[in-house]
Formats: sequence, structure tokens, C-alpha cells
Amino acid sequence: MASLSRRARIPIYPSTETVPPIVLAIGGSDSSAGAGIQADLKAIAAHGGYARTVVTAVTAQSSRGVQASEPVSAALVAQQIEAAYDDAPPVAVKTGMLATAAIVEVVASALAARKPRWLVVDPVLRSSSGAALLDDAGAEALRTRLLPLADLVTPNVAEAEAMAGMTVRSANDAEEAARRILELGPRAVLVKGGHLERDAANDVLVTADGTSVFTGTWLPDRDVHGTGCAYASAIATWLAHGYALDAAIEDAKWYVEALIASALRVGDGALMPQHFVDAELMR
Repeated sequence: MASLSRRARIPIYPSTETVPPIVLAIGGSDSSAGAGIQADLKAIAAHGGYARTVVTAVTAQSSRGVQASEPVSAALVAQQIEAAYDDAPPVAVKTGMLATAAIVEVVASALAARKPRWLVVDPVLRSSSGAALLDDAGAEALRTRLLPLADLVTPNVAEAEAMAGMTVRSANDAEEAARRILELGPRAVLVKGGHLERDAANDVLVTADGTSVFTGTWLPDRDVHGTGCAYASAIATWLAHGYALDAAIEDAKWYVEALIASALRVGDGALMPQHFVDAELMR
């Protein structure tokens, strides 16, 4: 019997009823494909969302770090957002690297006008290798213009220190930093503790209703590129699917642990995540 052609095996989606929730990722392009928009695309797809993108900067990166970065014009960023919304408005928006104060301003203005159901802000200030990805003016614009619009902000320890204006050395410090950031206007703040303790990877969520801790396993000697991008994008996608915030964070955290455990040695620097790993197999 003759086998089916490749074309015959392609799934056909006859109507918009089968289109998954749209998640708009706004951030920088990472040529290593481990972080940035490339990581967002893969994480959103891995969680059953349809990813659309707005590119804010183009970076030259490898597993060793960032070699160069060039921002896109703020006007072009605004046009990309307009194109995304004019065609098919997203259910959720996730922001990452915003590169300049001008870009932060146009992103904040566009999202304030369009009011997405969910806005997850990953406040990227530096790359995992230490390269600056947003200057002081941009960081201030992020604090004053974008954070008040956010449903969730997901800083790592260094980002929480910068935004809260304090040193974070313990879980109690992380909670206090989250409370200070919450005063800037977002509905929730999740401080990621993977850079805090060597025997655990616990994250602290603070909202107006209280504090929750999401426990995780510290995996030693696993320097994995782009986990913060994947985490925020996974949360945004679960929210777009209709999950409650706590449930979205819990499932996304488990996914990131699976990424770290299964990461690949692609180059001679940081490990690269496998975004389509089956997290159920890691349980």
C-alpha cells in the first residue's frame, strides 16, 4: 500500500475555532536562540499558545555571552505592536529586553491604550553573562511607565535589588523587595530565587492578598541560558489559557526545572534549554 504523501499528513485547521490563544512576546532577538524572542517563541509554542513577536533589538550572542547589541527604532517597535493588534489581538503580552527608554515609552503607551487581558513583564536589565541590556534611563522608564500596567513582574534577584533599591540575601529579603516593587503599581511580583540559595530554587510571589512561595530543586552545575525568558513566557501562555496566576506559575516553574535538567551542551559556554521537553517525563 502506498504511503501518504507529506502534504496529506499536514493537519488542517478549517476555522478560527481551533486557533490557540495568542501571546505577544516583545523583546530582543538572541542569535544563539537560547533566550530572547527565540526562547519566547519556543516556550509559548510548547505550552499550546500561538506566538506573535515584536523585536526591540538584535543581538549577537553565543553560549559564551553577548558580543554586540543594536536597538530597533522606537517608531518601528510601535508599528510592530500596531500590526499585531490590528490583525489578531493577543490574550496575553510578555515583555523582555526593551533596550532603550524610548522603546519602554512606546511599549507602555501602546499597551496602556490596548489593555491586554494579561501583561507579564520580565524586567531584563542585564544578560545572564552580565552585559547591560537597558541603561539607567530605560530602567527608570520601566519602573514608572511599564510596571504600573503589569499583572505580573518576574525579576531575578539582581533585578529585584535594582528595582527595590535594597540588597537581597535571603527569602525574607526577597519578600521585602517584592513588596517594594508592588508599590510601583503591578498586581503581582514574583522574585525568582534561583540566584539566591544553593540548596533550593524557591520563588516568592507577593500580591495585595499575601505571599506565596513556590519551591523548587536546586540543580548544581547547570548554567542554562534563557531560563528567565522561558519562565515568563510559559506563565503568560498558561494565563492566556485561563489558568489562575498561582497555577500558571506552578506549572511554568516545573517546566523550567525540566529545561534545566535536560539542557544541552551546544557550545563551550552556557547550556542551552530544550524547550519542547516533556515536563511530565521529568516528574
